[in-house]
Amino acid sequence: MESKSNLTATALVVSALKAHLAINVRNVEQSIEFYRKLFGIEPSKVRTGYAKFDVQNPPLNFTLNEAPVNSRGALSHLGIQVRSTEDVLTTRQRWHDDGLLTRDEMQTNCCYAVQDKTWIRDPDGNEWEVFVVLEDNLPESAVCECGDQTAAGEAKVNVQSAPSCCAPAPVSIAR
Repeated sequence: MESKSNLTATALVVSALKAHLAINVRNVEQSIEFYRKLFGIEPSKVRTGYAKFDVQNPPLNFTLNEAPVNSRGALSHLGIQVRSTEDVLTTRQRWHDDGLLTRDEMQTNCCYAVQDKTWIRDPDGNEWEVFVVLEDNLPESAVCECGDQTAAGEAKVNVQSAPSCCAPAPVSIAR
């Protein structure tokens, strides 16, 4: 006979289907247009003040909820990790083709890793990145370069411009 602790441990195994992320937006119709372009898919459900995107790659149940939004809140940024720099560049090109404004950070030291990435901003100011990790586990003493480039790719004077490592700096995003 199995002990109660073994049964409890067995019963706690859960196979997650996908992550769910729900964000508040000022205008759901405007945000639908942006997220169609970001994900490259149509929403699976649209109701008054609500939209759902059933993203397959990466697996994500993503919803927009229209609500009064006075600021971005405590959210730092959102991102999608990909396998290669080529995937970053392909995603950036798709976003460009769809009219989204991007900002690149190539060979940047961010989150104690060397990464290639591109950024976009949604209508409510939420920053999204698509990135690849090229080298990981850099020492804590490594200078964080997150958000250190202007839209034209020029280095900014203050490398530590972001509030903390991994946070996007508030710079302009260009085509």
